[in-house]
Amino acid sequence: MFWAGFAGWGLDAFDFTTLPLALGSIAAAFTLNSTQSGLIMTVTLLASAVGGALAGLLSDRVGRVRVLMITIATFAVFTALSGLSQNYGQMLLFKGLQGLGFGGEFAAGAVLIAEVAPARHRGRIMGFVHSSYAVGWGLAVLAYTVIFSHAGPDAWRYLFLLGILPALALLFIRRNVRDSVVSTENRRRIAGETPAPVWGGLVALFGRDLRHTTLFALLVGIGVQGGYFAIFTWLPSYLHTERGLTVVGTSGYLSAVIAGCFLGYVGAGFLHDWVGRRATFIFFAVSGVVCVVAYTWIPEGANGLLLVLGVPLGMAACGSLAGTGVFFSELFPSRVRGTGVGVVHNFGRGVAAFFPSLVGALSSVFGLKAAMGVGALGYVLVIVGVVALPETRGRQIA
Repeated sequence: MFWAGFAGWGLDAFDFTTLPLALGSIAAAFTLNSTQSGLIMTVTLLASAVGGALAGLLSDRVGRVRVLMITIATFAVFTALSGLSQNYGQMLLFKGLQGLGFGGEFAAGAVLIAEVAPARHRGRIMGFVHSSYAVGWGLAVLAYTVIFSHAGPDAWRYLFLLGILPALALLFIRRNVRDSVVSTENRRRIAGETPAPVWGGLVALFGRDLRHTTLFALLVGIGVQGGYFAIFTWLPSYLHTERGLTVVGTSGYLSAVIAGCFLGYVGAGFLHDWVGRRATFIFFAVSGVVCVVAYTWIPEGANGLLLVLGVPLGMAACGSLAGTGVFFSELFPSRVRGTGVGVVHNFGRGVAAFFPSLVGALSSVFGLKAAMGVGALGYVLVIVGVVALPETRGRQIA
């Protein structure tokens, strides 16, 4: 189970992070302005919100593993097809369809792992699984460096075509992964009851007993992802255009951020088990505000500081994300757990999808580094949401 989740997240990250890396080349190929470029990311993330909600609903009814396999196949196929896009419209279409799978993979996979992990180690297990996102991101940067150094103006196409590789994970998952006992029992119980509408789980999230939890969990989902995507969608462009770094130079500076990201995922996982969910989220959210402001306002000619601050920037952003799968799974009962996680994480991602477009639009007025400061606002939402939610460390999942 652990290795299936690790591989799934890592390959998911590989496919998704190729887009920010290739965004500048796509803009040149299709003659796009910064707002149009940001819209590609926005469409991908909005579609992931829909995909996550649908995957969550389905995983409560047909099982986590089956939905996990469908979503991995979806994002792998459409990432590769986006490399064949002949115009801007096709790119938007394929990236939107990729987003359906990208969002759905988390909804099914995070709940599956949370349901089988022991309560006292759940945070660190999920932290290690999440750390594979940094591994996949690192592999994407490596592929970007090699391909863009040799392949010419069509390099972005070859990078996207590599996105079919995650489909190989399906062979392992089909042979070795089974649904959790909690999920199996919940589906058996539902089968014995009067059939409810497929949207029943979605309606239940806003019933009297779950409305407060759902709304404030949504704030957390919006905040952690708004901060992340506002910064990391535009970071390669910022390093290249604002700092004048080459492809190889950009990759080197991104490596520092990715190393920090890995440490943030793992470190946050341990902190979630040691000091609790709420304190960990608040610590990384405050760190995120400080790091975003510091990193984007490093003086001209002081690029060496980018390497120094890249590690804490990555730690803050990814540390904020590390506990969402566990925290959201612990907040919702088994009857709507997949739906709850799928909606609050991916609707949050859908709202966060507007952050990259906002950065793109503001950059034409205030400059890219000032516009990227929008990401700090996301971390303020995290603090507000977490303070209003209960502590769930040690909670048994049933």
